[in-house]
Amino acid sequence: MKFFLLIIGSYLMGAVPFGVLFVRWSTGKDVRSVGSGRTGTTNSIRAAGYLIGVITLLFDVLKGAGAVWLARWALPGNHWATILAPLAAMIGHNYSIFLIEKNEKGNLRFRGGAGGATALGGAFGLYPPALIFLLTIGLVLYFGVGYASLATMSVGIVSSLVFAVGALTGRLPAAYILYGVVAEGLLLWALRPNIHALRKGTERRVSWRAQKS
Repeated sequence: MKFFLLIIGSYLMGAVPFGVLFVRWSTGKDVRSVGSGRTGTTNSIRAAGYLIGVITLLFDVLKGAGAVWLARWALPGNHWATILAPLAAMIGHNYSIFLIEKNEKGNLRFRGGAGGATALGGAFGLYPPALIFLLTIGLVLYFGVGYASLATMSVGIVSSLVFAVGALTGRLPAAYILYGVVAEGLLLWALRPNIHALRKGTERRVSWRAQKS
């Protein structure tokens, strides 16, 4: 029962649409009507500027980290609970029960983000030093290369590599590798339109980089 409640609680934690709340509070806009229509950091920046984007980022990171901390408190020593809780938070972020609407065909759909910040938070909660590698590579891809989608996609890959090294050296449970792999799968699924745009050469670049090009 504890495990079930943990997963449901983690999903609901992840489902809180901070991007929608902060953008609406600061500008009156609905972030879902701007840019990609997602509710995460990049689209919050497009809708309301960098300050609101960074605040959204921090709260979305806390979803993943908070799920790990909750799992360790509720089920100490259970590595499976510790990795499944932040994954549930990612699913909540990407497919929020609080953002259900009908699509153009009249079918119900769950709106949300791509899950990059929440995935990063989960990796940080599992192993705080991972943040150094995640931020370094993510910032290079975001500001250097100029594609937010690539920075987002890097989270699961970098997490998997960090956890694999940690497992091989005996510092981390091997189960943590699964977190990175599944997180990357969720990220790639959410970013299907961006991957298609990257292949076509039509992917949006971050604003300052686009101005330099």
